[in-house]
Amino acid sequence: MQQPQPTPDLTNVPTHVAVIMDGNGRWAQQRHLPVLAGHRAGTENIQRIIQAFGESGVRYVTIYAFSTENWSRPTPEIWGLFSILEEVIGRETKTLHEAGVQLRHIGSKEGIPPNLQEAILESIAQTQHNDRMVLSLAFNYGGRQELVRAVQQIAAQGLAPEAIDEAAIQRNLYTNDLPDPDLIIRTAGEMRLSNFLIWQAAYAEYYASPVFWPDFGPEHVHAALADYSRRQRRFGGRTQP
Repeated sequence: MQQPQPTPDLTNVPTHVAVIMDGNGRWAQQRHLPVLAGHRAGTENIQRIIQAFGESGVRYVTIYAFSTENWSRPTPEIWGLFSILEEVIGRETKTLHEAGVQLRHIGSKEGIPPNLQEAILESIAQTQHNDRMVLSLAFNYGGRQELVRAVQQIAAQGLAPEAIDEAAIQRNLYTNDLPDPDLIIRTAGEMRLSNFLIWQAAYAEYYASPVFWPDFGPEHVHAALADYSRRQRRFGGRTQP
């Protein structure tokens, strides 16, 4: 990993940060580069951002790498992204492992090339006992698809309607043993959730950055965490006078 960066003086650090990594294509377009150059730059940016979160005390990070809706993109872009991700996972797993990061995958494996599936599974197996940070890769993931899957599993379990509660749904989510995200960061200036963790994000705080993902650095991580630290979370309650 890179040399440690100075971290801000935070009074309240989120336990779980989720990131919608947006702007790779526009980053490439600004530089008159092919879109895959943007995806490569964005993928290679993950390592330094994970380091910045870890140094700030964040224990769980979930990154939105490929949504179920992304299958509508041009085929060469999709398969090029798969190839880049397979390469980066193979190269960076050792560094993540040495840093104490546990890698997980949330989402469907359907349609993912076997070589990429194998790379993901090998990384998960190699890092499964690490406990400094849990990094969840939301790949071929969609929030609505996740909820449909949870309902199907509940139906298959034969639960009576009156036995179905929030806890039953939570147990059947991909994230069943993870805390809900405290903070969701989206880059590139967009203000949408885009079908990401729609159950889990019910009370998350949101932070939008105008910076394209490949340029989103530790200083932007620190700005987002500092902004979160100044907020007062109410979870539907009212601030006492």
